[in-house]
Amino acid sequence: MNAAAHHRLPLASLLALAMAAFITILTEALPAGLLPQMARGLARSEAWVGQAVTIYAIGSLVAAVPLTAATQGLRRRPLLLAAIAGFAVANTVTTFSGSYALTMVARFLAGVSAGLLWALLAGYAARMVPGPQKGRAIAIAMVGTPLALSLGVPAGTFLGNLAGWRMCFGIMSGLALLLMVWVRIKLPDFAGLAAGKRMPLRHVFTLAGIRPVLFAVLAFVLAHNILYTYIAPFLAASGMAGRTDLVLLAFGVSSLLGIWIVGALIDRHLRALTLASAALFGLAVLALGVAGNAPVVVYAAAAAWGLAFGGSATLFQTALAKTAGDAADVAQSMLVTAWNAAIAGGGSVGGLLLERLGVGAFAPAMLGLLAATLAVVWAARRHGFPAASCPAMPDRQTEARP
Repeated sequence: MNAAAHHRLPLASLLALAMAAFITILTEALPAGLLPQMARGLARSEAWVGQAVTIYAIGSLVAAVPLTAATQGLRRRPLLLAAIAGFAVANTVTTFSGSYALTMVARFLAGVSAGLLWALLAGYAARMVPGPQKGRAIAIAMVGTPLALSLGVPAGTFLGNLAGWRMCFGIMSGLALLLMVWVRIKLPDFAGLAAGKRMPLRHVFTLAGIRPVLFAVLAFVLAHNILYTYIAPFLAASGMAGRTDLVLLAFGVSSLLGIWIVGALIDRHLRALTLASAALFGLAVLALGVAGNAPVVVYAAAAAWGLAFGGSATLFQTALAKTAGDAADVAQSMLVTAWNAAIAGGGSVGGLLLERLGVGAFAPAMLGLLAATLAVVWAARRHGFPAASCPAMPDRQTEARP
């Protein structure tokens, strides 16, 4: 094999993983854009239907670690196909269900599938490329996340208004089935870990660098979700209630730029990019806290926030993959748990702040979380977020099957 072929990224395979991420995020977030229609269709209040997002997160939260640990020895491609099949089944049930309870069961199943899929994606992408390209490969696999948030949810909401919410979930089922064919044709298969190489959960958790990365995930994503979950009341207090869609558009577009920048630089500057993301997010929050009544400041802060957040999943997943080595999938399942805990925490902490102290309390709370993120990343200069170029994540001693 010549050098050019050796260093060429397997784009068709990586984009299949990106589509998996897109389906995962869109399945999670779509009910938020279709609440009124779903509430009418299921004869429940919008508040009750809103729990479709909550129960999805709970499914991911409770299933990611035990399910990933239990399947360490299974071949990777069949396991990935099983996770995608879970979305096809869950979204099909949601499409045709007239029962609120059955819909919630389907949403929980989708969350379980998401917990497993997220634990697999980064490690799968990293195994398909040489060591120096692992970060870039993970960035491509993660590009489906900002695309789903910035384009998928608005498009789904628009389609739901035209053709009904059930059509949206039906299309998601069709996409999942097509993706299964794509994965079967294009993705190589990898063996699971041999019994002698499997590490107990507690040993993975105590590996040097794992806990700093998980703490950074929890604090950074919690800060993000306090604002993202309650962006509408925050903007209403600033006199911009009618501009929520434009503010989120600024966030979404800049998040795409953020993941592009991270993908281009991550293999050489993982630590610097992580510190810069936390610092930029902090500056955006500070601007909102000081001058949140000025529309130009709000739009600029939203763009900076999106730029900081867009590549964050890639940064944290790459840091964890390189730190965990052969235990990458189990470590990624811990990241999934931390991420979903932060999503749930953003709703509860943000709601408490909103009810007790008002939106003015958001900025101080978020700044505290981001300061803690910066401190932990800065201190993890030997393990987790190394100051020098990270050694490549060890490749598994297994051969890929076409």
